[in-house]
This record gives sequence, C-alpha cells and structure tokens, in this order.
Amino acid sequence: MRKTITFIVTKDCQLACKYCYLIGKNNKERMTWDVAKKAVDYILSHEDDFRDEGIIWDFIGGEPFLEIDLIDKICDYIKSEMYVRNHHWFNDYIFSFTTNGLNYSSDKLQKYIAKNKDHLSITITIDGTERKHDLNRVYKGSGKGSYQDVLKNIPLWLEQFPTVGTKITISSADIPYIKESVMHVYGLGIHDVHINCVFEDVFKEGDDLLFEEQVEQLADAIIDGGYYKDYVCSFFDERIGKPLDPVKRNNNWCGAGRMLSVDAAGSFYPCTRFAKYSLRDKKPWIIGNVNEGIDQNKLRPFLLLDRCTQSPQKCIDCEVASGCAWCQGENYDAAEIPTLYQRATAICKMHKAQVRANNYYWNKLYRKLELEGLREEFEENRPVPNQETC
Repeated sequence: MRKTITFIVTKDCQLACKYCYLIGKNNKERMTWDVAKKAVDYILSHEDDFRDEGIIWDFIGGEPFLEIDLIDKICDYIKSEMYVRNHHWFNDYIFSFTTNGLNYSSDKLQKYIAKNKDHLSITITIDGTERKHDLNRVYKGSGKGSYQDVLKNIPLWLEQFPTVGTKITISSADIPYIKESVMHVYGLGIHDVHINCVFEDVFKEGDDLLFEEQVEQLADAIIDGGYYKDYVCSFFDERIGKPLDPVKRNNNWCGAGRMLSVDAAGSFYPCTRFAKYSLRDKKPWIIGNVNEGIDQNKLRPFLLLDRCTQSPQKCIDCEVASGCAWCQGENYDAAEIPTLYQRATAICKMHKAQVRANNYYWNKLYRKLELEGLREEFEENRPVPNQETC
C-alpha cells in the first residue's frame, strides 16, 4: 500500500469551476520553499510513523502547475533526501497531479516531466463534450469555457501517459450529457474514465431518474459499440449494488486520517477537504504543523472511524449498500454539529439509480457474451481501471 501525502502548493486557479468544492480559492496563499522543506524533513525523519510500503507525493491547488518551479524544487529535494537517508520509499514513489491541463505544454512543465517521467502520474481533467465541459469549467472573471484550450494539450498528454485516465464530474446540470460525454472522451483516445456525482446536496427531484436513463444509454453505447473490450467507465462495476460484505461491511470508505495534507501555512490536515478553503460552514480540522509535528490526539477520531459509527441504520441495512461512497470532509461540513460521525446521505437516490443502471449493463453484456460464446475470453482479458486515476 502507498500512503498519500498532499502539498497544497497554491490556492489559485485559472478556472472557477461551478461544481468545485474548493470554495476559498485565492491568489495569495502560496506555499513557500521553507514550508515545503520543513514538511518533507518532518515526514522523512519520522520513518517509523510512516511505515507504508510506498508513497504518493501528491500536489494540488487550485491548479498545481501554476507553481511548477516550486514543485520541481520540492521533488528534487524529496529524491535526494530519500536517497541520502536510504529511505524505504526510495524505490516506490510517485509524484501525482490532477491538472486542468491549461499549462501542460509549457516548456517548464515539459522539462519537469522529462526529468521525472518514470515516477509520474498526471491526470488532465476533460469533462466530456465541449458543451458539457464548458457548462462548468470556465475561466474566472470572464466565464469563458476552457474546453478548446484543454483539448489542444490532450494529444501530447496521451503520448506521454497513454494508460492514465481522466475524471468526469456530474452535478445536476450535467446529467443530460453523461452518455455523449463519456463516448466523446473515448473518442479522444482516453480509455479509462473515472466518473462520479458530486457529494454535495445539489440534486433535484427527478434527477435520479434522468441519471439512470443516461447511464443506461451509455451502457447501450458501450456494449453495442464493443467498447467494453478495451475501455473502462467507473459507473459499471460488478462489486456495487449488493448488501454489505459480512467481513468488510464496517470498513470506512474514505481514507481521511490515513492520508496527510499540508498547506501554505505549514498546517497538517487529515485530508485536503478539512482545510479552510474546502469548507463552507465548519472550522478547519488541523492536526499539527511542520514545526511541531502531528498531534495524535487530534488525529485519533479519524482512526476510529468506520461505517457503523457514522451511518444511519438504513444505510447499514441497505440491500444495495456496497459501492455507496462518501466524502469524510463533506460529512463533517454538512453535519448538524462539528462531528465526523454524521454521514451525509445526499447522494442516496443517485447511488440507487446507478445500481439499477449498473445491473442493466452487466445483464445485457453477459447475455451478449453468452450468446457469442465469448464470456470466458472477456473474463480473462477485461480492461482494468487505472488505480492512480480513481
């Protein structure tokens, strides 16, 4: 297993995406080299506290590549320090980024990629068709869509990272464009689409039925067009839509508390979603800082989290509970009081709609494969999602 450590290098971004949970983005809070160095030194000097086999050094914003000079310096320092310290992560590390793709072809970024190619995971977010993408992913200030500016960088990205997928986000306004958007992204040459509904309470009456209809149309397009042989969409997963596994039923869905984030002030968080710029109504949940380290007492509530401590009984007993996700930060932000132990259930109806469409997909696909005598071949060669995208 790899631990994820996230550097919030900037809270600035060229875009003002309408569904973005980062409501406090600004161009003032930028990480300094001093803070970044202290964070790296603390983490690497406490090897006994971070015994994970590998490490994902994750960089986010805002838009992380606005700080490519700082990122390059941090990564050089991380590599040299892991080597000098003979750290057990030296042979198992990844530098991970999710980017809006606008700066992807810049000379500085391309030099960084060339230098770190064997240890990089870069996901460019393209939200589907131009209509779908530009519905939400717009420039701040002007409100102009960003699709064309991202699209021109997709061929270079796919040439450099052909197996990495993209992420598509669904809010209420996006639902009518699900099928066309996934198929459009496939047409660009992206084989792996991780797609999900936002966790916030934004969905209106009837959205679940329209959502189910769109996902079933997507299922038809994937199966009838033979895309299931080489392409992946996270909406379709045989593990979801079942009662909870008796053994694993109480696992926490979210990794908050087992991850670590650090911001420009040098504060540590159990996840980025607990930083101030991610929260609507609650205070940030700080578990330490780069000077004093991690306060285990402030971290302890996260380590005690499981499904039963935060879910209403209806969720535990639900016949289609498997695969129903949650975000620990949204649970905290939406709770009636400042607690981790109140699960937000705003996406309940959307999950159930996905389950119905998911069942439709697998029933149709397996009927087709059985008739053609190809089920065994499919089982042996089915495409697997890229875990770095998910």
